[in-house]
Amino acid sequence: MASSSSSKLDDLYEGVANIFEQAQASLANHKKNCVALYKLHTKAAQVTQTSKNGVKLVGEKAFLEVFLDMVSRVLLVKKGPVNADRVVKYVGAFVKFMNEKAKNPNEDVDETSSTRFVARLLSWLLQGFVAKNKNVRYRCVHIISEMISHLGEIDEDAYNELRTALMDRLNDKETLIRAHAVIALSKLIGSEDPDEVEQGEQTILQTLSEVISTDPAAEVRRAALLNVTLSPETLNAVLSRTRDVDPVTRKLVYTGVLQPKLGHPRHLSIARREQVVKDGLGDREPGVRVAAGKLVASWFDTLLVEAQNAEGQGSWEGDDGGAMKGLVHFLGLFDVVGPGVAIAVDATLSIFTTRPDIPDAFLFSDAYWKELTPESAVLARIFVEHCTSTKKESRLESASLPVVTAFAFHIQDAYNSMLEVLQEIETAKLLRAGLDDQEVDEELEEELAKREVIMNELLQIMLKLDYADEIGRRKTFTVVKDMLSHPELPPGLIDRCLDVLKEIMPSERDLIRLVVEIVVELREGDEDAENAEEPPASHHLYVGFVFLVLMHCYDLQLDDNQSDVSQATIRREKSTRQVKSRENMSAEERRQADIMDIRCLILCISMLERINGTFEDNSTLEGILADLIIPSVKRKELAMREKALVALGLCCLIAKNMALSSFQLFLSQAQNAPPELKVQVLRIIMDLLIMYDQEFFGRSEETAAKILDFLLQILEAEEAPEAQAIIVTGLCKLLLAGMITEPKVLTCLALMYVSPTTKDHQEVRQCLSYFFPVYSYSSPANQNRMQSVFMPTFDLAVRMHEELEDDQEMIAPYQFGLLMVDWTNPQKAAEM
Repeated sequence: MASSSSSKLDDLYEGVANIFEQAQASLANHKKNCVALYKLHTKAAQVTQTSKNGVKLVGEKAFLEVFLDMVSRVLLVKKGPVNADRVVKYVGAFVKFMNEKAKNPNEDVDETSSTRFVARLLSWLLQGFVAKNKNVRYRCVHIISEMISHLGEIDEDAYNELRTALMDRLNDKETLIRAHAVIALSKLIGSEDPDEVEQGEQTILQTLSEVISTDPAAEVRRAALLNVTLSPETLNAVLSRTRDVDPVTRKLVYTGVLQPKLGHPRHLSIARREQVVKDGLGDREPGVRVAAGKLVASWFDTLLVEAQNAEGQGSWEGDDGGAMKGLVHFLGLFDVVGPGVAIAVDATLSIFTTRPDIPDAFLFSDAYWKELTPESAVLARIFVEHCTSTKKESRLESASLPVVTAFAFHIQDAYNSMLEVLQEIETAKLLRAGLDDQEVDEELEEELAKREVIMNELLQIMLKLDYADEIGRRKTFTVVKDMLSHPELPPGLIDRCLDVLKEIMPSERDLIRLVVEIVVELREGDEDAENAEEPPASHHLYVGFVFLVLMHCYDLQLDDNQSDVSQATIRREKSTRQVKSRENMSAEERRQADIMDIRCLILCISMLERINGTFEDNSTLEGILADLIIPSVKRKELAMREKALVALGLCCLIAKNMALSSFQLFLSQAQNAPPELKVQVLRIIMDLLIMYDQEFFGRSEETAAKILDFLLQILEAEEAPEAQAIIVTGLCKLLLAGMITEPKVLTCLALMYVSPTTKDHQEVRQCLSYFFPVYSYSSPANQNRMQSVFMPTFDLAVRMHEELEDDQEMIAPYQFGLLMVDWTNPQKAAEM
């Protein structure tokens, strides 16, 4: 009997060796060799030996020894040889095959030859996790990552040992080992019960989420991204990789995680959807942008199917394929009523790029404009701007876009709808009477925001229309002027209205006269209009339209020296109405007057931002300056003073003498103003210094030194990040333009660059990291100045580092010194 048993083991070594030799040659024969090796294992397992202590599993032991001998030959092989990788895959495939064959639903046996083999193999491989040889550690972890999904049932001690060993390998110094440890651990997530994890210990899912964000090797982060399930617990870590330093990892977020695993885009919140699109489409790597574009296109396909299956989409009909309705649904993924509109525009343009046939299918009907929503208004604006930028005006004609006159009527309808909502809000406030109607107010405010977005989009479309039609131009002027004259016009629409007026009006002077006229009317009021019974808006539109048609038919001409717009907006120099003094006003009247003055200041600011001429060429501005801006500067109310100072600063940009006489005022405001106002004042100061550099820096060295000392003093004392950024950016511009050459400014900026106080001020750090190389390399003279401040600046940086507190961090002096050496390298200076 003993000889018969030993004969079954005589050819065991040769048989196992032949199988492993075939397995390393090709992956195609692995299944066949798994069957052959399992037969050898079954045959060897039958060999036992009886002793006084029980039955010895001689055959199983012999097979295990031969199997481990074969596997051990691979452990010393480093990554690269494909034969070794095939053997590793074969081991995993054999463990899977063995466990599948060992399953017998009719037997309830805790231990079989297969389970004993897997347990011993696992224990043997775990010993290699702590080997000094990195190749042994790598191969052991690699083999376990291949077989871990097919281990079957193992006891709790073995599981805990395996889990602990893999957790330890996440801290291995070798990147490949950590990557395969991540892969192996990801396959244990489903078998882990978070309730059984000891208090203070992280679960596998939490640990891998940290690896996604913190591991220094991009390969390990990618392994964690691909193998961790997309769930609420891991979503933040996964989405954070859209800003990973490695472009392949950023691309993988879109192609390997979000597109195959996310499902519906609404599984993400609006903020996360916007983050994904913004980071992807705004990436500097073309491959990442393409991957993000494909993800956005897949979202559109999902929403297109929903739009085609949905009912009650409105009476307007677009293209036959429903692409317009699909895009309207798609835009609903973003906050188009809020700051997400820019991201929604980029996403839609990405769809136009990946699906260039979609814009050809656009067709606008009258019902489309009568049933506008924020999403459909944004879509129309995107389409018009896309056709204009790509110079495909034929698409606009085929899409049946309304002519200018008809479009002006659509804007008038949208504006009337917005006024109705405003009236409802005022009525709700009057009828509140102590009742808790906050929910109603929120609904009305939300509806007003939607109406404002619609108006904003329509006004942007107006900028792209053709105003060769005189009737349409005049109608547009009338509508937009009436909007600006309305005291309840939302401030966010003022800029758009002025953009349209600047587009259609013949000159800046006419635009200024019109705005001044509107400001005078708003401040003085219109008593006659209040007492008279106002006809309905439709009557005004009809009468105005008939008047324009008659003028066009009779070809009436205006005086060549005075445009039609100018005649209609001549300022009343001697008005019979007098503005009521503040002393004679009630508290409510003063409040309303202040609100109107702020509105007028906003209107003036928007106008001044669009003026390129000089103050002297537009004498109409003098009245506004004397009657509104200067008195408002003297007011104590912060909001009014801020707007007035901004308006005064814009006036100074087009009036040199005014800038020189008012500069001291801005300096004093920068010292004494509250933080909110100081930011605006500093911005004005830097703009004036750049605009009139010769007057401030070129005429008197003493004046230039005083100004620079003042700015550096504020910069050193200022703690607000936004104020610091304004001063730093302004000084960098002055240095790059050669307007100032003081070495002490370079020293101050260099110390600001390494200072611990700017560690979290990314705007300042980014500005300076761009400035110093550009300034130093742009000319030898600039590099000489950098060389002159090298040693004193470095000494100050060392002293600053020595005085650091425990909770502060700064760029090390050694690293700062290397940067200075690089900036002062003569070989990198541009040739003059």
